Amino acid sequence: MSEEAKPKFSEAVSDDPFDLAKLRLPQDFLAESPVKRLLTTVPVRRPGPQDFVRVHPSVHYRHLMASLKIEDDRDEIYAVDLNAIPDLRNECYAANLFTAITRTGVLFLWPVRVPAADGRVNEWHISQATAADAAMRAWIRMKSNMSLRAYEIFQAENKIPDPEWPTQSFAELLRIAFRDRLINSIDHPAVKRLRGA
Repeated sequence: MSEEAKPKFSEAVSDDPFDLAKLRLPQDFLAESPVKRLLTTVPVRRPGPQDFVRVHPSVHYRHLMASLKIEDDRDEIYAVDLNAIPDLRNECYAANLFTAITRTGVLFLWPVRVPAADGRVNEWHISQATAADAAMRAWIRMKSNMSLRAYEIFQAENKIPDPEWPTQSFAELLRIAFRDRLINSIDHPAVKRLRGA
């Protein structure tokens, strides 16, 4: 069949509404229909045991903050404004919040506890901090080892391309991650739960 005789994309071949020639999309359809994925959810969690992750190397994409974990079926982590509610100081822990991303492109904030003021050493927290530091330079995976009482860190053996980081600022990521979980008032439901109200 010559080029002139081949049906074009817009030409009707028959009266059948389900004629495949009518319904066929051109190969460049997706290129002609650009879409932008909106970042609407940013989980706050540590990496899963099978996730290879990277941590954003810039100091502008991490922050030391007061955090509160409500131990229940969801284990939610809250950001706490201790200037507004100093009474919660004993309920909170200090954590570096790192911007991280999985190999599949899932962006999340990774809270890594810092050593307590009393100087007690917790190998779980130290090994997590070591993993976050290593993930700034290479793809790593972190898995708990109960016998070791710490996380084991594994580096990817193959060369994996560097991740595509978001264009949003850390403040914007924080706003998305904690939109319903910022405690800055004694009227917050999490505070009421802690007080038995």
